[in-house]
Amino acid sequence: MSDDLADLPRYPLILNPKAKSERGRRALSFVMDHATRFVIYATRSREESVKLAREFAAKGEPVVLGAGGDGTLNAVVEGLAGSQTTLGILPTGTMNVFAREMGIPFQQLKQSMEVIDAGIQKKVDLFTLNGAPFIQMAGVGFDASVIEATTWESKRRYGPLAYLINGARVLREKPPVLKIETLEGEVHEGAFVLAGNGSLYGGQLRFFGKADNADQLLDVVIFKEAGLKMLTDSFKGLFRGGVDEAFPSDTVDYLQTSSLKITATMPVPTEVDGELSERASEILFEPAKTKLQVFAPEQAPQNSWVDLLKTLRPW
Repeated sequence: MSDDLADLPRYPLILNPKAKSERGRRALSFVMDHATRFVIYATRSREESVKLAREFAAKGEPVVLGAGGDGTLNAVVEGLAGSQTTLGILPTGTMNVFAREMGIPFQQLKQSMEVIDAGIQKKVDLFTLNGAPFIQMAGVGFDASVIEATTWESKRRYGPLAYLINGARVLREKPPVLKIETLEGEVHEGAFVLAGNGSLYGGQLRFFGKADNADQLLDVVIFKEAGLKMLTDSFKGLFRGGVDEAFPSDTVDYLQTSSLKITATMPVPTEVDGELSERASEILFEPAKTKLQVFAPEQAPQNSWVDLLKTLRPW
């Protein structure tokens, strides 16, 4: 080992070893090629990832790295919530939404590692849905129903098309009515709710128009109707670079708040950071007690997809 490498810190790394995609295989190769930089913990379940991260935080570990997709990161974040431990990200998933939000390179893990070694830390908000922490976004209703309906077997057989197939089926179902109450006393009704801590949803696409993950506010998008209208409004929001209070639709409400209570006429599925959470008829969004520290570039690169979609929009 060279003197330069010997001087570099060695980080605990919580790794999802089950990734079978080409990106996952390249990630495992990168980790093994740079194994002297890590103490590797290959986990067998989400619960184990949460437990490991929580143990590191309790011991006062200054830095913990997470290697995986948004689900793995959500598990590590749950374990680190409330601590002073800084999260480092090696984005090896399919979407890597939070990494994209923070401007962390996800095509080359060498560049992601350079962000960690640069040591620039940012504090980002954490919110909870019925106590389950999330760092990017959460959903109540439609998108959680699609995740719930999409089995591992269907994903293996159809890939991303599995979500579209199940989405088409869920669109035909009549959703329960959701009553939404904000901390400020606003009351709304809807069929589907998305709450964004960051601006991105489903990849590189900006959906929450005014979201800032350091402003202690959630951006909340309420779809008053399900079915085709919800779908067209969603695409309209993506093409215009996000939904905000000026969104041109009478079936979408947009608001910002730090706390939110949703009451459903029957238990509905929920999701946090793309991971199925629970079915509940009462859902409470609250800010976590402390922010999360994350290694990130000093300045995130400009999102070129936003400008491209605006030029293509048909209205």
